[in-house]
Amino acid sequence: MAEINGTNGNGHHGGVVLDVKDNDTPSNFTREDSVLSFSVPFMQKLVAEIAGTYFLIFAGCSSVAVNLNFDKVVTHPGISITWGFAVMVMVYSVGHISGAHFNPAVTLAFATCKRFPWKQVPAYIACQVIGATLAAGTIRLIFQGKQDHFTGTMPAGSDLQSFAVEFIITFYLMFIISGVATDNRAIGELAGLAVGSTVLLNVMFAGPISGASMNPARSLGPAIVSHQYKGLWIYIVSPILGAQAGAWVYNLIRYTDKPLREITKSASFLKGKGRP
Repeated sequence: MAEINGTNGNGHHGGVVLDVKDNDTPSNFTREDSVLSFSVPFMQKLVAEIAGTYFLIFAGCSSVAVNLNFDKVVTHPGISITWGFAVMVMVYSVGHISGAHFNPAVTLAFATCKRFPWKQVPAYIACQVIGATLAAGTIRLIFQGKQDHFTGTMPAGSDLQSFAVEFIITFYLMFIISGVATDNRAIGELAGLAVGSTVLLNVMFAGPISGASMNPARSLGPAIVSHQYKGLWIYIVSPILGAQAGAWVYNLIRYTDKPLREITKSASFLKGKGRP
């Protein structure tokens, strides 16, 4: 879902990585875009995207299924927390391998901003949809018969209302991702926490309106398994447009006149502790 970065006091990246690259990375990627890059086999990236998307969708949609089947024991705040924590832990788990997109809208937004190679976009999106579909299928196998509830997303009100809400919350999400996960001046070590918290907040207030998808794969997987496609176009088109807008708006404010030495020196409050 997010490409994570982190830098140490010397301007080199620490435990988390920005823009994980391989030999297919476009030539316009520079060390200014990513201070440290290393080769990760493309198949490892794809497996990481499938696994990451699977566990993200399984955790989030399972919380919905449990809430529907067991007297709302999870509650709506509980569902919001589950989605947020699931995003956070998966970003920290595989962000250094695949960039932890888990979301076709995020992948496309990175590509249009020249932060991700276009030739890898189809494979990434295919893996994200596969992971989401497998997760939805697993949930359906676990909750059968009367417990088989649709855990996808459908508009609670009008299509226009849900379209607007999905656009806004995905814009918000991608704006945060662009800020904390792709800007060398940000606190890169906390990128997963920031992105997960944003998802939690979005689900908290937008869930009752649109389902708070923010992710075409999250809506498409359960729709394919349950054969329920009502309003699905909203959850494909609106998040893609919202993510594009969020990424481009952040790019308008990204640039700075500060020298690189000053930027990397102040990039994180975690780096200076214990130093004179």
